[in-house]
Amino acid sequence: MLFGNADEILDAFKMVVPYYLLIALPLMIIISPVNPVAGAQEFPAFRMQQYDLHGVPHGCRSSIVSLDGRGLSSWSSSRHCVLARIEDLTVDLYRDIRTRAGALLVILPKQEEMAKLSDTAKQHILSLESAMMQQETQIPVYFSHWTPEVQSILEDIDEISPASNQKGTAAEAMINQISANGYQIVVGAGHPSVRSEISIANIHGKLVGNGHEDKLPTVVVTAHYDSFAVIPGESYGANSNAAGVAMLLELARLMSSLYSDTRTHPRYNLVFLLTGGGKMNYQGSKKWLEDQVDGENALPQDSTYVLCLDSIAGSGPIYYHVSKPPKEGSVGDRLVKSLNTAAEQEEPTTAVVLNHKKINLAEETLAWEHERFSMKRLPAATLSTVKSHKDFARSSILDTKDQLDISSLARNTRVVAEALGKHIFALNSGKIFSDQLGVDENSLQMWIDYLASMTRATHVVSHKNHQVVGALKDALTKYLKGVKVTYMVPDRRDPEVAFYDPVRTIVNVYSVKPAIFDLILTFAIVAYLLIIYLVLQNFSSIYSLSASIVGVRKNKSD
Repeated sequence: MLFGNADEILDAFKMVVPYYLLIALPLMIIISPVNPVAGAQEFPAFRMQQYDLHGVPHGCRSSIVSLDGRGLSSWSSSRHCVLARIEDLTVDLYRDIRTRAGALLVILPKQEEMAKLSDTAKQHILSLESAMMQQETQIPVYFSHWTPEVQSILEDIDEISPASNQKGTAAEAMINQISANGYQIVVGAGHPSVRSEISIANIHGKLVGNGHEDKLPTVVVTAHYDSFAVIPGESYGANSNAAGVAMLLELARLMSSLYSDTRTHPRYNLVFLLTGGGKMNYQGSKKWLEDQVDGENALPQDSTYVLCLDSIAGSGPIYYHVSKPPKEGSVGDRLVKSLNTAAEQEEPTTAVVLNHKKINLAEETLAWEHERFSMKRLPAATLSTVKSHKDFARSSILDTKDQLDISSLARNTRVVAEALGKHIFALNSGKIFSDQLGVDENSLQMWIDYLASMTRATHVVSHKNHQVVGALKDALTKYLKGVKVTYMVPDRRDPEVAFYDPVRTIVNVYSVKPAIFDLILTFAIVAYLLIIYLVLQNFSSIYSLSASIVGVRKNKSD
């Protein structure tokens, strides 16, 4: 025989297999995942808006997350990060999460499916966005688009919810608890930091009328080029306000053709102004006014009218928003009449509606851009197809180019171009812009495609030499003279506006087992070690018993 007795076998076993392998090897087998790659996943995510306006904080104030992931029905405390589909998240649930949970990760539909949502679903998202921006939020809030991997995580989280455990017997519920996958949500984005450099750009140029420039009346056409949404990384602003910018550029092209011909050179100056900081209380307009009205080359207040374009691509009536009803015979009154005449020529059913709203200085932000000019005693109005400034569609992630009707934008552009042409030429009838010199729908489509294909949140575009600013400057330079870019830089000691990073980040999701699994695993390991210990301590007896059994069987076989 190779070994004479049990002691020899035990000594040989000790030499070949150390004791610690009996413990370490099974532990490593049990703890290691079946598929290590599936144990950790990462997803791109967008952080909720965070900024300060006139010293008042807005949006999400935190960014770091390292919490257990739970669903809407299974979270209970600040130790949990709630994962929820945006269609399942109500305003009341959000307010509860904001005050009691540790973090929130909202799952958005796939980007290409956002345009296919029902009207009810869109209204639900608008209401939720409005509630999120009503007051600041102390917990981290992130957004990520749906993927099959995210769907799998959501399904696993639903399995450990109380509702799912009520189904079946108690034993089945216990097994579900043990076998379910838990998840640790980790975002190591660092604490929110204030952007040190902010440069909000204004781009402006002029068409000089026929005569002495300083003595001619002036019409300023303006639109803000940036956008706003609860998610800066998903703020595309197709209607608000890529549509306004596209219309302004088309008006500049059409008017430049008239000004370049001596036969059609009117006695009016036209200024075209693209401003930044639109939803940041129109900071760009404020800066431009400080330079132009309060500066050395001040605009004459008695002969200047400002026409603002904002969210102008709707199919309904065109609203003429003013802070004070225009007096009979004034520039504003004549423009309204010109707009009505042009609208009737374009389409008899098109209406131009005068909408009067006083400036409320008690509000933190102004309702419309024209109010910024009206406060400087410049007569001004805003043209929009949105009736109320409280319509949150102007500040939504749903404001994408897929939702925009380019034919309506082209119609409205023709109306505004005709009205502006009739005003500067003092015409009451006829048509100025025909097929030879008419609105180019392809040009409008090109600008919408370009501007609405990227996020233009003020947070993102408020950098010097940003590509959007450069593209808009080049476009205006084709048609206007003296095109300049000026910058509004917040005061370092008392900034009017402050932005915070990060905007985009990575969410890491680690697969973990629930606490009950760890408890049962602990009992299993203890039982295993106890069995091994007993076997080693009683190896001689076990060996003798085994040998006797083998001997008996051998004798029987002989």
